[in-house]
Amino acid sequence: MMYPDAANPDLLSRIPLTARTVLDVGCGTAATAIEYRRRNPGVKYFGIEMDPDSARVAASRLDHVAQVDVTTNPAPFGEQKFDCIIYGDVLEHMQDPWTVLKRQAALLNPGGVVLICMPNVEHWSFAARLLRGGWSYEPMGLFDHSHLRWFTFETSQKAIIDAGLSPHDVSARVFDGAECQKFIQDLEPGLRALGIDSGEYYRRASPLQHVWRALERPVERINVLSTILEPVGGVSDVRVIEPMAALATLPEVFSLVVQGNDMPHLDVASPKIFIFHRPLLAGEEGLVPVRQLIALGYVVVCEFDDHPDYIPVLQRPDIQNFRAMHALQTSTMPLAEVLGRENSEIAVFPNAIARIPLARNFGDADRMTMLFAGINRQNEWPEFIAALNAVAEIAGPRLHFEVVNDQAFFDALDTPHKNFTPLCDYSTYQDLLGRCELSFMPLADTPFNRCKSDLKFLEAAAHRVCAVASPIVYGSVIKDRQTGVVFHDAAELQRRLLALLADPPAALAMAEAARSYVAQERMLAYQMTARLEWYRSLWTRREALHAALLARVPELGDLAAPAIDLPDLSAAPADLGTVVVLEHERPEAVSGV
Repeated sequence: MMYPDAANPDLLSRIPLTARTVLDVGCGTAATAIEYRRRNPGVKYFGIEMDPDSARVAASRLDHVAQVDVTTNPAPFGEQKFDCIIYGDVLEHMQDPWTVLKRQAALLNPGGVVLICMPNVEHWSFAARLLRGGWSYEPMGLFDHSHLRWFTFETSQKAIIDAGLSPHDVSARVFDGAECQKFIQDLEPGLRALGIDSGEYYRRASPLQHVWRALERPVERINVLSTILEPVGGVSDVRVIEPMAALATLPEVFSLVVQGNDMPHLDVASPKIFIFHRPLLAGEEGLVPVRQLIALGYVVVCEFDDHPDYIPVLQRPDIQNFRAMHALQTSTMPLAEVLGRENSEIAVFPNAIARIPLARNFGDADRMTMLFAGINRQNEWPEFIAALNAVAEIAGPRLHFEVVNDQAFFDALDTPHKNFTPLCDYSTYQDLLGRCELSFMPLADTPFNRCKSDLKFLEAAAHRVCAVASPIVYGSVIKDRQTGVVFHDAAELQRRLLALLADPPAALAMAEAARSYVAQERMLAYQMTARLEWYRSLWTRREALHAALLARVPELGDLAAPAIDLPDLSAAPADLGTVVVLEHERPEAVSGV
């Protein structure tokens, strides 16, 4: 029987983005694998599935699929080892899941991860049906007629330990909390008579399933916290939200985007990195949060991705953004050279794509739409507007424009075939981009622009949109007329754009090539190992880094006030999941089952 073709988001968010090989036991139609490969296209994904119809679908999606009974053939891929093994609602269907788990645990690479999603037999609906006399099997779900084994939180944990694995964390999947609370409220007199605490019973009875993360061996967890600016134009998404969510897939990382002084209470001795996202730290007041974080044992880092010399407020002589940090991180080498004038401990993490979106463009052979979007790009396009209008006049309805934020550019376009969207959130921008075939990306040759990243090209390429770009920044990444089009002046822009309109298949071929480049080279997944290694290196070298910090800013040596009282340096925290940390001291700000 084929089960629904849908990914399990709680498993998906815990498959390490550093995984090179993944085994999905009971993979079904491989829906979770499809979603994971959009985040980590370089993975080799293996599946085991007994159902022939599901196995046929999975075989078209995965590298290798074995249609076998895993209880009799737990290693159908021979000596192949795996970085991650997934059991998504499958162990309960086996006659002897304990032996399968133990035998397949031996297939893990050193440091490997096992993910298990398992139904909870203590779910309140079991008790409700038994009490009302209406318990019976169903085609699927908690009462699936093919369930052979039943597990509680404790018996699940024991199965993991007996398999030689180290339970790391567990998440409760609660879908009907209000109904559970009502059921417990009705049972309150009986629970009280039995000596059962209602709060404890809710903890046991509310999860429909538990999602476990177990490890081949225990790891020391490093805590990485970051502030975040209010998201504008995708900067916060790309530089904070997406990287922090990616780090959270690694079992050795606890990552959290913090809001104001909403800080978890962590052991002073535990590895801790605190990242200030584009802060404004001025004078003695600006040193206060840094001093307090240092007193709590943090290594402090500044994340910044624009040339500071062209940001007026940063020209104040008492700005502490870069000097008063143990380290800096940024997006380009030219920007690292600029920031390195004030702090030599700096890492470059280029902007990257978190997830390849589904392609939705090039559906109309008689029409192409060009996107222009950006913040503070008003000086980049005036020299090209006449060329764009000349092309628009020739092309007529074959060329449409989608403009985001820049009202002056929209007004200067002399065509009725245009649409304007005010400054919008990142998801809206992504949706608009995905509906276009071309992206106009002009950048003038200025010191500020030379420090910019190639993010707009990456975003366009990921959506299978053909870039039409200036050589500044983009010329070093675009292969002209292979992965996009580079223009050097208005006349060349006009010629190149007319050629694209005359040959949509050529534009599509370039966009497909650019999309392949991103999938192979520029995914966020591919830099997670480097990020983690750098953060661990900072922690290992913290004494030397702190000595260098005090040499730059001696007044940070006064650590008389360890109490944390951060100013509101961030917007809303990202939702990185709710877990219970099992083998480490649990941060108080993290809640779970």
